[in-house]
Amino acid sequence: MIAVVQRVLEASVVIERNTKASIEKGLLVLLGIEEADNHEDITWLASKIVNLRIFNDDQGVMNVSAKDDGGNIIVVSQFTLHASTKKGNRPSYIKAARPEIAIPLYESFLKEIANALGKPVQSGEFGADMKVHLINDGPVTIIIDTKNKV
Repeated sequence: MIAVVQRVLEASVVIERNTKASIEKGLLVLLGIEEADNHEDITWLASKIVNLRIFNDDQGVMNVSAKDDGGNIIVVSQFTLHASTKKGNRPSYIKAARPEIAIPLYESFLKEIANALGKPVQSGEFGADMKVHLINDGPVTIIIDTKNKV
């Protein structure tokens, strides 16, 4: 799994002109799932994201996590994170999991990250044409790949 984690002042997901999800201060997580991902990846990544100390403390130092800060989270599935651009100019998505594998993993990730955060998270809609709006705070953007845990 690959996650692009963005610290935001606000974020929303719009599908067919209807707002599906909306948060104020928190994290926007773009999540890419590949064929080789499993429950271990889900557990590790959810914990890592919720406990990332990327919010400022009273001294202005990034030392507070979303869990500590009561921040909100939106998770958006994004298979294009697994694009391979090695050959030519048209990306290949061969590593991205097919829907029959990705959807159950995505749904499990949503449950796991909500459990780790201690409150519900919002999400986009798997496979939908989404418009993601955000105000990146910092900007702070972190990429986490479960295949590079060590």
